[in-house]
Amino acid sequence: MEKYNLLPEQLLYEGTLSSVNFFEPEMLDEASALSVHSEDYWQKLSNGSLTRAEERRTGFPFSDALFERERRIMQGTLTCTHFALQHGIAMNIAGGTHHAYRAHGEGFCLLNDLAIAAMHLLKHKRAHRILMIDLDVHQGNGTAAIFANDERVFTFSMHGAKNYPMHKEPSDLDIGLPDGVNDRFYLNELGNVLPAIIDRHQPDFAFFQTGVDVLEHDKLGRLSLTLNGCRERDLMVLELCKNNNIPLVCAMGGGYSPDIKHIIEAHANTFRLAQELFF
Repeated sequence: MEKYNLLPEQLLYEGTLSSVNFFEPEMLDEASALSVHSEDYWQKLSNGSLTRAEERRTGFPFSDALFERERRIMQGTLTCTHFALQHGIAMNIAGGTHHAYRAHGEGFCLLNDLAIAAMHLLKHKRAHRILMIDLDVHQGNGTAAIFANDERVFTFSMHGAKNYPMHKEPSDLDIGLPDGVNDRFYLNELGNVLPAIIDRHQPDFAFFQTGVDVLEHDKLGRLSLTLNGCRERDLMVLELCKNNNIPLVCAMGGGYSPDIKHIIEAHANTFRLAQELFF
């Protein structure tokens, strides 16, 4: 998508970030992928042998270039965990591929970067209790399914109740919102539950899927948040993590507003807030 080029350009142009704030990830290695995804599925991706039905389910025409891009996105989120442990926060310009399951992809997601990065932390004992904060308008069904029986990872998804996916996997906590929800309703709901989750679960690391498809003009969202409401959402999450000393990795997730400037502005706000609060 165009936003992956425009977002860093905007952040550099306005001076929020400089070139030293960016890194370019390598490709994810097979062992890290197989910590989450099945060997059979990984081999199909590696060999380009998805069936037509499997390919349609992802929403993408498969290509080697697409698979390479996906592996770089996965490694980007994994590498972000190291920076977050150093600095308190790190951000992936892309990522948030929460619809990818262990053995199949769907919803424009081939592999699940959030799950892969979380498993990396757990395997290397860099974290013991992880919180997934998924505020994309679409439920994080793949992430919920992957960690359904793992008490080390608490999955929280607040999303449009009537939006994709039609079959929603049970997260540890799901909040399905009615169509048309405005800033006040959304922020009150989030403010009522997220601090309580942190108090109860006591995470030592968090991931934030920051999809901006909650905006009122989004083509797929069906909610009614303003740009300022979306910014206040992000501020709440970032402040809670900072104040509780929880290292945080943000992945951008979805955004489908007809005017690209709304998508860029909403995503840029997340980076601006991170810069203001953590650096």
